[in-house]
Amino acid sequence: MASQIKALSSVDHSNVKIKDGSNLDLTKNQQILPLIIHEFAQAGAAMPVIFIKPTDKKVYEPACLLGLKPEENLFYKSESEWLGDYVPALISHHPFAMVQTEGEENRLQMLIDENSDRISKEGGESLFVEGKETEYLTKRKETLANYINSVQITRAFCTYLTEKDLLIEQTLTIDIAGEKVQLNGIHLVDEKKLNEMSDEDHLEMRKRGYLGPIYSHLGSLRQVNRLAKLRQEA
Repeated sequence: MASQIKALSSVDHSNVKIKDGSNLDLTKNQQILPLIIHEFAQAGAAMPVIFIKPTDKKVYEPACLLGLKPEENLFYKSESEWLGDYVPALISHHPFAMVQTEGEENRLQMLIDENSDRISKEGGESLFVEGKETEYLTKRKETLANYINSVQITRAFCTYLTEKDLLIEQTLTIDIAGEKVQLNGIHLVDEKKLNEMSDEDHLEMRKRGYLGPIYSHLGSLRQVNRLAKLRQEA
């Protein structure tokens, strides 16, 4: 079912309720999913953390690698079963999203997917009561606002890596029971360049809080073997 994204309002969505349930079906055919910098440690312990450069954008974006070919998610088993210890935070926000208001970057606007199967008018958590936000909606808005703030921090992190020329494109070759699988278009932190950086640069990265995420990213590349194992077991 196609998304029907609308701005959330107490007028148009006064009777909308959100049902309990999983959003895992949204990931069924997703080979990669975006990550924010604050997820690197947890995500990196379960799946490879990589960088991609969308053709329509100038900056790199971090993502988790979930499959070894397009439209493959090896962690997805069913709408309620995930074969891993971590589910990317983006999935938990559905059916909501939050964007900056055009022309007013400091003002955030909450959106809702009206076609989501999580939406009901009969059972679930109410969004408004007598025109006022419920506690449930307030908490969802706070969570999304924190996520958007983390997105901005993540963009600054990626811009820094780009400016320092620390990201390089690599092709990963994986052997799965004699079959060679190649992953292209993947960007990684160049560990050699990282180690050759000056003490001043390392101190700056430590002060910015970037060293932890960088090493979580590099350590996560071992999880490619987990993808190979999941492919064999599928």
